[in-house]
Amino acid sequence: VQLQASGGGLVQAGGSLRLSCVASGSTLDRHVVGWFRQAPGKKREGLGCISNFDGSTFYANSVKGRFTVSADSAKNTVYLQMSGLKPEDTAVYYCAAVGLRIIGLEEYTYDYWGQGTLVTVSS
Repeated sequence: VQLQASGGGLVQAGGSLRLSCVASGSTLDRHVVGWFRQAPGKKREGLGCISNFDGSTFYANSVKGRFTVSADSAKNTVYLQMSGLKPEDTAVYYCAAVGLRIIGLEEYTYDYWGQGTLVTVSS
């Protein structure tokens, strides 16, 4: 599975942005897809994920209520809708996938990673 994350850019604090993760080489129907981010000088952190087995989602407490993960199977794409953005949300955002029914945000469970897209939130 090859993943391509896109949609990053510059946004003002309080604004919204939607990131896309498009897959090629395989469908995402039987995968869990997660979103992660890494800010400068910080460890990569998991944000949210969706199980395309049953549509269930899981979020980190830090973004619960602000970020939403969704999937469009027809487009083989998973989205990360971000709202109420803060300067501390500035980071490179990655999508990742695993072909197992394991929902969670532990990096080591994910086999396939996209290249990342930069989100910058200005104050």
